[in-house]
Amino acid sequence: MTTRTEPFVVQSYLDLLDAQREQTYAALNALSPDQLWQRPEPKEWCIGEILNHNVLLFRSMFPLVTFTWRTFSWTGKLLRKRAYKTTIEDPYRKDKVPMWVGFLWSPKHTPKNPITLEQLYQEQIEEHAKVRAFYTGKDEALLGNVFVFDPLFGFINLILTLRVGIYHDQLHYDDVIALAEKFKTSTQ
Repeated sequence: MTTRTEPFVVQSYLDLLDAQREQTYAALNALSPDQLWQRPEPKEWCIGEILNHNVLLFRSMFPLVTFTWRTFSWTGKLLRKRAYKTTIEDPYRKDKVPMWVGFLWSPKHTPKNPITLEQLYQEQIEEHAKVRAFYTGKDEALLGNVFVFDPLFGFINLILTLRVGIYHDQLHYDDVIALAEKFKTSTQ
């Protein structure tokens, strides 16, 4: 078990959440609106849909995190001296993670209902700002000893929950950057 060995791991995770978002959106700035909403294959999500999916996942799961904190932070206080995990292997890079469950967070913005890249970016900023506001200033010993249940990952503490969300974003950021690269090479 990897336990807390460095202070302020939550702050580094929040900074990573922002950094990977900024890097991704910067890589997409040269896309045209048509490219943003062009599906690579029939029934596959386009860049805009993938970005909206990321927002929807945070939007739907974050209330569970805040509910768990409000309801069970007292357990964190009781267990605060106990060691807790702060790192987790990227679960989305393992074969056992079912990628077909993405339909649970089907995009509301689609080629038939598009918005601008700036609007997608603002939605992502707003969701990440809520996450940052929640985690900032909280005692990591408490966050590390309050747990949520995920059907795929089991019981994970609120620090690992944040990290899994960051891994999920990065998985899809890699997808959209790869799609954007295909557009660049096809126009050259």
